[in-house]
Amino acid sequence: MSKPIVAIVGRPNVGKSTLFNALAGEKISIVKDTPGVTRDRIYADVNWLDKSFTLIDTGGIEPDSRDIILSQMREQAQIAIDTADVIIFITDVRQGLVDSDAKVADMLRRSGKPVILVVNKVDNFDKFIMDTYEFYNLGIGEPVPVSATGKLGIGDMLEKVVEYFDEDAEDGEEEDIPKIAVVGKPNVGKSSLINKLIGESRVIVSDIAGTTRDAIDTKVEWKDKEYIFIDTAGLRRKSKIKEELERYSIIRTVTAVERADVVVMMIDATEGVTEQDAKIAGIAHERGKGIIIAVNKWDAIEKNDKTIYKFTNKVREVLSYMPYAEIIFISAETGQRIPKLFETIDMVLENQTLRVQTGVLNEIMTEAVAMQQPPSDKGKRLKLFYITQVAVKPPTFVIFVNDKELMHFSYTRYLENKIRDTFGFKGTSLKFIIRERKEKE
Repeated sequence: MSKPIVAIVGRPNVGKSTLFNALAGEKISIVKDTPGVTRDRIYADVNWLDKSFTLIDTGGIEPDSRDIILSQMREQAQIAIDTADVIIFITDVRQGLVDSDAKVADMLRRSGKPVILVVNKVDNFDKFIMDTYEFYNLGIGEPVPVSATGKLGIGDMLEKVVEYFDEDAEDGEEEDIPKIAVVGKPNVGKSSLINKLIGESRVIVSDIAGTTRDAIDTKVEWKDKEYIFIDTAGLRRKSKIKEELERYSIIRTVTAVERADVVVMMIDATEGVTEQDAKIAGIAHERGKGIIIAVNKWDAIEKNDKTIYKFTNKVREVLSYMPYAEIIFISAETGQRIPKLFETIDMVLENQTLRVQTGVLNEIMTEAVAMQQPPSDKGKRLKLFYITQVAVKPPTFVIFVNDKELMHFSYTRYLENKIRDTFGFKGTSLKFIIRERKEKE
């Protein structure tokens, strides 16, 4: 089940970032110190009660227009409309209702997407409550007073947000069809690949207001199996937004990856692997998805017997945090190695849902511990009691130990490699949860 996407839209200085931080918690700037996974705070995973969703901050886009603030908000609103399930529209009780608020409210209202109108900076309900009423004039429902800095009213706001989450968003039949997201930098050949797979040039670029992100899902059949391809390229009025906008393409990637089982990350062979590639791949890695790196335009490369080897090494180096990713070399134009792509997708899907019996896991662990002694600190040695697999997509293991502090990242990595030696798990990350258990007396 993919997480709902919630986007924040609003004028500068109304408190978008403050709200974002209040919801995401302070620790969000850098998620892991995995090399290559940096994070501009564009998105965060939020858990509230028993609901979880992905929060997106649409700000920070510079449009070309004289009325910068209005056009900036329109860009933000358009991104939110394109990608979000629920939109939080944030206004400021102290500045009151502003013309650009009304214009953006219009856009949001016409989109038909659920919008929660939030009036920020209401630090004192008795004092400001009358001032929030004027926001009814926007015609997008009841204003929810909050104070992002004081964390007041946040619960009421979230209650309204989660009301719109579709409990059974996925249709039953669609649920069984694997979803494949095709991601990568602009112009790397994402649409060409999908057109090739469909066998006809059919990219839907639609100008209808409120086109949802579902419009770019394409069903493809291959050898009597169905797949749904999610294209992050389509759906954009090209003139409207500078296509290279990194922030925008990252938002699109997050929303697509969130819904996918397997991510096909396309790299341009003529350019080699870039920092932006690493960022995009990092999103799929963090989300624990199956990952295939498809090096496109391979037909355009001068080759000798070492070319593939060199290129593969370079990719592995830049994406060192995901050594498990499968690499294939394709040409979307000529259709070279498309069969190989489907074989690889099937293999990765299988590995994402592979379950290993507890007995076998513990044998591997016992053997690994015998071969390389666990680390110790100040005379205390790490003991590993037991390992079991608790989930799939990605395969997730719990290891019970005597002291969590002693379980270094490198030892977890060592065990991961031992498990991979036996089961492969190619193309999927593995997740390890370390739990402490007191030693039996």
